[in-house]
Formats: sequence, structure tokens, C-alpha cells
Amino acid sequence: MNYVETILLGIVQGITEFIPVSSSGHLVLFQSVMNLNPDHMFIEYINFGTMFALIYFFRKKIAEIIGDVFVKKNYKLATNLIITAAPAGAAGYLLASLIEGSSFFSDVYVVLTALVVVGLLMIFVDKITRFNKISGIEQITARHSLAIGLIQVFALIPGVSRSGSTIIAGRLLGLNSVTAAEYSFLASVPIMLGVGLKLLVKDSEYLLNNLGTVILSNIFAFVTGMIAIKFMLQFLSKKGLAVFGWYRIVIAGVVLIYLSFNR
Repeated sequence: MNYVETILLGIVQGITEFIPVSSSGHLVLFQSVMNLNPDHMFIEYINFGTMFALIYFFRKKIAEIIGDVFVKKNYKLATNLIITAAPAGAAGYLLASLIEGSSFFSDVYVVLTALVVVGLLMIFVDKITRFNKISGIEQITARHSLAIGLIQVFALIPGVSRSGSTIIAGRLLGLNSVTAAEYSFLASVPIMLGVGLKLLVKDSEYLLNNLGTVILSNIFAFVTGMIAIKFMLQFLSKKGLAVFGWYRIVIAGVVLIYLSFNR
């Protein structure tokens, strides 16, 4: 890949990781439309940019959670975040070889189907969840956390979206849109840290051999990720998920038409 393609992949990753349209799905679509074939490891490594964006954006809240655990001995929120992260983390670890070796997880038509199905769910959720029983992440219970975590497992399918699945689950449980998004983002931190650590331990050689392109793409993923997080929290304070649902359906239709005429 050239530097322009590297930058574009970083931008796609940064924007779509936090906006609930599926980063993995959009990366598959982008590669298919642009006829790119980057290494699987490169796609894995550009997650570092969005991980650092998430940690930096929520640095005060993360510091507060750490303070609650070690100073105030209040483990509730930290425990809930771990409960939410555990199912997807365990599934990702146990199914890693299957995910990497199966064409299902890189099939463009799987992505298109998931985009449409979850898009319809977003539109539906916006219509039925007009009530908000939970207005702060401190009110979330362990039961809520586990339910959100179990739904998050479906995000292993490209096109579903980690943030999209957890925000939908949160809304169905009575969280308002901003609380659901904030909790979704914070619950991503343990998973991202675990995946990143595993990647560095197992495949650090790839990083060393491709350091320039990996750093470049991650810089753009970091910057666009920061913008995407701020946009999402501001947008959801005024509007709901439906617009993202319609976007998912439209983009799936456009890509399907494009592929029909170019294959």
C-alpha cells in the first residue's frame, strides 16, 4: 500500500470505530471498493490509534474510576465495565483462529447484511425507547452490564458495530442515549487494551517491520477518533440513533449496486 491508502484506512478506522456504523465493516467495504488487500495485521494495528483516542478523551473519567478503586474502595463501576467487556473478550480470544481464518468475517455480503439488520434495529429502538430510566453510568447495575456485554459479542461479526450493539442494548435497558454511548465507549477500553497487549506479545515483529506506515495510519485514526467521540456525544444529546440506522441501510444499498456493476 502507498501512503495515501494508509492514511485513508486510518481515517476510516478513526471515524467508524465510535460512530455506530461498524469500523470493521467499513474497512471491508473500503478495501473491496478500492480493490485494496492490506495485511490482516495492518488492520489489527490501526486499532491502537482509536484506543489511544478513547483513553485520552476519557482520561479524567478513567482517572476517577481508578481513584474509586484504589482510594475510595468503590468497585462498582470498574466491576461493571469488566463484566461488560468479559463476554466479547472471551469470545474474541476463543474464536481468534476462526475469525482470522474464515472468509465469513471478511465477506462483503456478510457486512452488507449486518449493516442493514442493525440499521433497522437502530430505527426501531429510536421509536420504542422514549423513556429514560437511567441518566448516569453510576446507576447501571451488574445485570445491565452483563446484558450489554452479551449483546456486544455480536460485534465480532463485521458490520454489526461494537458501539452500535452496546448503545442499542443500553437504550433497550433504559439508558438515555448519551449515557449509553459513554458507557459503551468506556467498556471498550478493557477490550482494546487486552487486544493490543496480545498483538504486541504475539506479533511485534510485524510492527517493527512496518513501523512507518503503522504510525502514520494510527496518527490519523487517533485524530479522527477524537473528533468522532466528541461528535457522537454531542449528537446523541439532541438526537437518536435513527439517522445512523438509515445511513447503514443506504450505504449498504449503494455498495451492493456498485459491486453488482463492477464484478
